[in-house]
Amino acid sequence: MSRGVNKEFSAYQTVAPTGEMPEMICERDTSTTIDLPPLPEPFHGRLAECNTLPSLPAAVARVLTVARSPDASLMDYAKAIEEDPALTLRLLSLANSAYYSRRGIESHTCQEAVSRVGLDTTLAAVMSFGLARANMTSLNLDYLWQRAIIAALAARHLAERLCPQKAGTLFTIALLQDIGVLAAIALDEDDYHQQIRSTTGHDSLVAAEQSLYGCDHARIGGWLAANWGLPGHLAHGIAESHGELSATAPEMLCLRLSGPVADAWLSPSPPRALFRLLHRFETLSETLPVSLATLLDEVQDQLPSMTKLLDITSPPAYDNQALLEEAQQHLFRQTLALTARLDAHEAEMDALRQRQTELEQRSRRDALTGLANRAWLEEQLKERFQLCREQDRTLSVVFIDLDHFKMLNDRHGHQLGDQVLENFAVALQESVREGDLAGRYGGEEFLVILPDERSEGAQAMANRLAECLTTRSMAHVDGVALHVTVSIGIACLDDGPFKNARELIDAADQSMYDVKRSGRDGSATYRQ
Repeated sequence: MSRGVNKEFSAYQTVAPTGEMPEMICERDTSTTIDLPPLPEPFHGRLAECNTLPSLPAAVARVLTVARSPDASLMDYAKAIEEDPALTLRLLSLANSAYYSRRGIESHTCQEAVSRVGLDTTLAAVMSFGLARANMTSLNLDYLWQRAIIAALAARHLAERLCPQKAGTLFTIALLQDIGVLAAIALDEDDYHQQIRSTTGHDSLVAAEQSLYGCDHARIGGWLAANWGLPGHLAHGIAESHGELSATAPEMLCLRLSGPVADAWLSPSPPRALFRLLHRFETLSETLPVSLATLLDEVQDQLPSMTKLLDITSPPAYDNQALLEEAQQHLFRQTLALTARLDAHEAEMDALRQRQTELEQRSRRDALTGLANRAWLEEQLKERFQLCREQDRTLSVVFIDLDHFKMLNDRHGHQLGDQVLENFAVALQESVREGDLAGRYGGEEFLVILPDERSEGAQAMANRLAECLTTRSMAHVDGVALHVTVSIGIACLDDGPFKNARELIDAADQSMYDVKRSGRDGSATYRQ
């Protein structure tokens, strides 16, 4: 967790390795056909024609040739490695490490070492050592290898919990996930170096590569690995090593999470980087059976021996617990701030929902009386009429008109007329049942919808209203109480072949006018 990408690639030096490493590859793959995602043109053509692409040391190439043979023996591996004394010493050191030397018996020959660590681990050790000491570019690649080692260890420890049988394979893929950088440097050293210097982290480097080439260095690395002759599962894993995290694919999760762990470790601002990483772990808490603190401790325990193997500068050791506590405090503060913003947003949304409800209610209500307006009455009656037809239910409507209201308005003025309408609306609302819908249909006309009520029930409601009006005044004129009477028409869905809600209203309206013609102040029910 020390230095950023733009700093690490800017110096010039060469490297040469020593040390030990844990087992890396769990499976052998001698297939010759590798199905990789295609590189975009014309970039692929430029890459294929590039004469300065990095090549493997001869000893590593020989070992890969052996690895591709399904009939390769321990002796074949040993002979290929023994031609390079440095590789031989490195493999012997690995075989005699505490990790492999369980009984304290030393290996003295290359064949004994290969037998002890296994063929897959032998291949991985040769690859990592050979690549690290190869003088492929004048640029200092310490950061690249530091990131590779941290990522490899992180991938391995994650895989040991999520997919143990793939732990070695994922270690190797994570170790090699950035080899595409070597090909990009060979192709466009100056331009690519400038891209590296201008980016602030691995994600921004990938974005710059996508803009420059149409693909990232992981895809390039898969192509390079296939060109080198690496087993197909390794080349494919390298090509897919960068991308979105998914809890449904454990192997890919271990691989793609390993890079962010390494980036946080090497960040110039570890607490902030760990905060972002901690957030990812929190998001994946139901999938990951290991805490970030435990993972970092496990990586730190093995990091010195791994960097010694490749003979590169070891990243500084940090107090991971203290850094994580600082990151957690930052996460807690951000969570509090986010919670406050969410609470404020929720309050704002509640206010907006309340306002919307009020506006909806207002759009359905008559401004003077507060009862339902005509549009809402007609919409509700249409819906309830259709529902009654579908479910074989009934309903009634009551059409009400205030008697002599025009004369009252002309004699006493509209202000008193409005008062009468308001007080009548109160009386009407008190006369209906809960679930009935009363509204002002227009002027001095009112309509009541009575669901599941036949004409007898509607008549009872009309009687309650008429009785209320005899005892309650609607206004006062010069101190004298003013009473009103009403003409009421009733129509029930059961009492006629009504085709729609409009016909039902017309029937009630017709009955109301029958009352008007008979002298007003009464009620009548529509009969076919």
